Amino acid sequence: MTRYFFDIRDHTGTYPDDEGLELRDVRAAKVEAAHALTDIARDAIQSDNGHDVTIDVRTKDGPLFQAAYHLQITNAKYPFK
Repeated sequence: MTRYFFDIRDHTGTYPDDEGLELRDVRAAKVEAAHALTDIARDAIQSDNGHDVTIDVRTKDGPLFQAAYHLQITNAKYPFK
């Protein structure tokens, strides 16, 4: 198993993951990153602000991939077609 690190970046700064998680493969790391973004988005929706978050996933050997989301909440009303 490989240790994967999930560094979080948003408008307030970068938060490195110093512990990481032991996972079986890159696919499991992608699932973990998606779950983390879901949890962050769930918390962010409580505010009226937009929110951008990127998770940089790496191993001890270096970066592997990024997972990101952009949440924008507006007060505008859009017509349905």
